[in-house]
Amino acid sequence: MSADGGARDDAWVCGVDSGGSGLRVAIARAADGTEADSLRCAEPVRTGPAGIDAGHLLAQLLPAVRTLLGRTAGGAPELAALAVGAAGMATLGGELRTVLPGALASAFGLRRIALAADAVTAYAGALGQRPGVVVAAGTGMIALGADPGAAPGTGPGGSSGGREPGSGTDPGSGAEPGNGTDPGSRTEPGSGTDPGSRTEPGGPSGRPVSGWRRADGWGHLLGDCGGGAWIGRAGLEAALREFDGRGGGSPALLARLEAVFGPPAGLPGLLYPRTDRAAVLASFAPEVGRCAEDDPVSAGILRSAARAVAETAAAVCPPVDGCPVALAGGLFRMGEPLLAPLREELAAVLPAARPEQAAGGPLEGALCIASALATGRLRLPVDGRMLHLPDAAPSQG
Repeated sequence: MSADGGARDDAWVCGVDSGGSGLRVAIARAADGTEADSLRCAEPVRTGPAGIDAGHLLAQLLPAVRTLLGRTAGGAPELAALAVGAAGMATLGGELRTVLPGALASAFGLRRIALAADAVTAYAGALGQRPGVVVAAGTGMIALGADPGAAPGTGPGGSSGGREPGSGTDPGSGAEPGNGTDPGSRTEPGSGTDPGSRTEPGGPSGRPVSGWRRADGWGHLLGDCGGGAWIGRAGLEAALREFDGRGGGSPALLARLEAVFGPPAGLPGLLYPRTDRAAVLASFAPEVGRCAEDDPVSAGILRSAARAVAETAAAVCPPVDGCPVALAGGLFRMGEPLLAPLREELAAVLPAARPEQAAGGPLEGALCIASALATGRLRLPVDGRMLHLPDAAPSQG
């Protein structure tokens, strides 16, 4: 350990991203948080009656970390900090918060540990520790805003430092399928992108005055407006309107429904029994995007989706000049059919905002948090649910 209490110059940190596609683990130098090596455990961590299964996560995580540390030059270096980002952490992570600190301390001598919701690691991967907004859109849709400089006492670090996006992260590394920000994944209420973990109200109309600000993420039945399932459902409705002969129908979308799902009359039987209905709905969103150039109904659906996303971003935008709005998640790979109206809608509701692509994904965000924690420069809001530092982690600053 260095004289100032931070990590040694040759120490390493570990970042973990747990989602529907499995567990991803990466290591980096503590000094900059730039990924040096990573691996994937394909089996998703189980969720049971007690929430996310800590034993199952540790059974995959511990050997993965040992393997990665053993592959470094010299082997088995000091591990200064570890950050875990998981879907469901905020509302289903009680067992992780209880079990992981002791287990990681025993295995690696770790005392600097961060447990975060996947929305937080998505934010850190997209914007680092800058104030701004991250819109994570895949099957579902949620916006998360923060102004670290306006949340005194919530981050145990100093007032400067921390790795910013672009310092060695891969700009092409978007969110992976299964973490709630990809059209192929499920976003369930109560996951790490669920407003059930909302910070306590502190301002007008329940607006938190500091810390994490979040909007939507209510799941496909109650919200996720503008997300993949929302777009796909609207596209299927337009197809069925055309099939019925009702107004607002789209011949182009009806043709795509028949190509993807078969006869329209069979669609309810295919969809309603599925436990992954949101993902099935979201799978039709790219069809809406492909039809939008020549089909005004499809273009109108994407315009409405863009408006919903912009309004959600505006709801969490911190009061900073030139607020960056980072777009993360698989939905935005649809490209210009969605991005063009989204830029226009953002300009209408947030004229001073600066839309930008996310610099990295949740795994890069976990490394960013671990690096900041190891070096005593964590500024992101720590609220015990969205971002939790166990008691085993010594206070800094």
